[in-house]
Amino acid sequence: MSDTTGTTWLTQESFDRLSAELEELSGPGRADIAKKIEAAREEGDLKENGGYHAAKDEQGKMEARIRQLTDLLRTATVGEAPESRGVVEVGTVVTAKIAGDSTRFLLGSREIADDVSDIEVYPATSPLGQAILGLKVGEKAGYTAPSGKEISVEITKVETYRG
Repeated sequence: MSDTTGTTWLTQESFDRLSAELEELSGPGRADIAKKIEAAREEGDLKENGGYHAAKDEQGKMEARIRQLTDLLRTATVGEAPESRGVVEVGTVVTAKIAGDSTRFLLGSREIADDVSDIEVYPATSPLGQAILGLKVGEKAGYTAPSGKEISVEITKVETYRG
């Protein structure tokens, strides 16, 4: 997700995909939802108008996504994934033993991996991400899960993200 400076690393492909989504939502998406709201408004009493309330809810979600994408793209650092040097950093694929189980994931923004990617993504700002950032293969750390449980982590492999 974001690193400690508040920027987010994205591949060029991710940046382009998210920019296209923002353009679609900001233009045709807003026009479509305005038409739905207007059509529902013409049906009469707004208190009991399910179509109107559904359209307003959809509009709220769309506007939230527009704000999220605008902020993300404004602060994003775009480029190639960092070449793995055996050190955990934002944009690397990490294999780690977490509480004894081997797990492979990308450390970074969920927006990096597109919908067809099957790799899990953990934000660098998460408790796990903060605990392992900067660790080398073979190093161990621990973090406190949201439940309050202490969890041990050992880095077993760090790879370059290939998308």
